Amino acid sequence: MKSIAVFDLDGTLAESKQPIDAEMGGLLTSLLDHLAVVVISGGDWPQFDKQLLGRLPDVADLSRLFLLPTSGSKFFQYERRWRQVYADVLTETERSAIYTALQQAIEALGVDAGQSWGDRIEDRGTQITFSGLGQQAPLAKKRSWDPDLRKRQRLKAILEPKLPAFSIRIGGATSLDITRRGVDKAYGLARFAEVVGIRKDDMVFFGDAVFAGGNDTPVRAAGIATVPVALIGETKAAIRTIIACGPPLSTHF
Repeated sequence: MKSIAVFDLDGTLAESKQPIDAEMGGLLTSLLDHLAVVVISGGDWPQFDKQLLGRLPDVADLSRLFLLPTSGSKFFQYERRWRQVYADVLTETERSAIYTALQQAIEALGVDAGQSWGDRIEDRGTQITFSGLGQQAPLAKKRSWDPDLRKRQRLKAILEPKLPAFSIRIGGATSLDITRRGVDKAYGLARFAEVVGIRKDDMVFFGDAVFAGGNDTPVRAAGIATVPVALIGETKAAIRTIIACGPPLSTHF
């Protein structure tokens, strides 16, 4: 039996960089009465605060909610307040190498042209993220920028030989997430499991980027039970199914 439900954020619980809707907030609150819930994303802590925490009802049991920003290279836990348990911060040398390679690659492909809504390259401390139109781009613009992933696949192909010490994953609607090699969502969940004392068999993961090069793919490759979801509505349906199973399945948390 699974005791922990793990969710990606963008494209799974919410539209890209948008807050979860009221229905999702209510479903997650009910789910926390049945299972511990982990949310893992390429986004940084401010996105979790804006998209998730600010939209959960006051009655949500936050002691059973665990947050893993930047592909799990950070871990936040609630103990009267949210505290950072760990963060695998990149060195200045690593940051410089990533920035240089990214700037060269996006200029070579011409994906730095046109309007942007915020910086295209964002330093998240433990991860550098490229966003094709900037983090704050309108959702409609994001959806139309790279719907077939070709732009980011080409960018990834240019970056990989330049950055052999790093992992490069496609995520969200317009993003590439760059971390130290081996630091991905599978790593993040494995480290989380070790810290809190659970097994990977206790978890079931829901994500929209379970495709070649997608930033959810390592989770499945690591042997964690994975449920691909293509729409927010599919995630809601899955949560309703779990809740309908009845009483809490675990008292571990």
